[in-house]
Amino acid sequence: MTDAIMPTYGRQNISFVRGEGTWLLDSEGKRYLDALGGLAVIVLGHANKAVAETLSDQSNTLLHTSNLYRIPKQEQLAEDLKRISGMDNMFFANSGAEANECAIKIARLYGHKKGVDNPTIIVADSSFHGRTLATLTATGNRKVQAGFEPLVNGFVRVPFNDAEAVRNVAQHNKSVVAVMVEPIQGEGGVQVPDEDYLVSLRQLCDDNDWLLILDEIQTGNGRTGSFFCYQQYGILPDIVTLAKGLGNGMPIGVCIASGPAADVMSPGNHGSTFGGNPLACAVGLTVIREIEKNQLCDRATELGERMIAAFQDRLGKLNNVKDIRGKGLMIGIELDSPCGDLVGRALEDGLLINVTADKVVRLLPHLTTTDEEADQIVDGVCALIESL
Repeated sequence: MTDAIMPTYGRQNISFVRGEGTWLLDSEGKRYLDALGGLAVIVLGHANKAVAETLSDQSNTLLHTSNLYRIPKQEQLAEDLKRISGMDNMFFANSGAEANECAIKIARLYGHKKGVDNPTIIVADSSFHGRTLATLTATGNRKVQAGFEPLVNGFVRVPFNDAEAVRNVAQHNKSVVAVMVEPIQGEGGVQVPDEDYLVSLRQLCDDNDWLLILDEIQTGNGRTGSFFCYQQYGILPDIVTLAKGLGNGMPIGVCIASGPAADVMSPGNHGSTFGGNPLACAVGLTVIREIEKNQLCDRATELGERMIAAFQDRLGKLNNVKDIRGKGLMIGIELDSPCGDLVGRALEDGLLINVTADKVVRLLPHLTTTDEEADQIVDGVCALIESL
């Protein structure tokens, strides 16, 4: 390993040099079944033909002009996302953290325009929203924040999946302007809230004239069985953020707004040099087309139910397995003790998984995973846990 790269990652000593659908090959020629998808990024599989053709065609046409001019591919992608989301307008960035920064800025500007001197956003324990100063402050993980004080003011934290705690804040803090949560917490351990949680938050925001911000960076792009997770609950947020799978590996982030949140920004309030460039947006259009053409939202539901049922059948009665949960192809298996060593053991077996929140095996398979590959993932993970 080179010392020319800052040691910000605890990397595994392995180098992948090629991808083929759900499989990766390392520099030694060994094949690995990818059940992590680059942390929910790869939705269409590695070396996807449609994405590769789009990258080639667009890179031979135009890569960059800047947002000083109209960008047709950006406008087309915006119209597609507007159609799918049911929302009004959006800002394109390069990552999920940048999309969340934009959401936070909209909420603050919204508050100031209402005459709130110190606009405050309610966020949740165990959340993850990014690693910029504002988003790591919004994140409910002390390890992410440690060493970067002073943190950004303007956030109040409550337990996740506790609408009553949000209601209590409303009674005592008149500076609140928004609530920001993930529909399902990813880094927090694949925490799936009660069915009425998001509906209750929507009602609380309506009652208090707050904005509801949903971070769908990990849950979006069809992963949980609909293009946006919120679409399964019959609500519409004021702001939703999207990234990861929208580019299938190409960096892109989007902050989408509706209603009053859509009217907050004006020229000079925000910007990005590379955000929404022709290459990223061309890929985003291809990803949406492939998800819709191949009905991959429905496929995520079907395959997720298959895998969770198989896990419950094989692991459900083990004493060291506390819970098996998920929605679509966002699956968590919680054990009764830290299990980070399973990542290395899985690598030895040719399987890519992740452990988050110390005790939760997190699986984020591609939406294009076959039944056979899904069964292989289940068998591999179960064998690891059964051996503990």
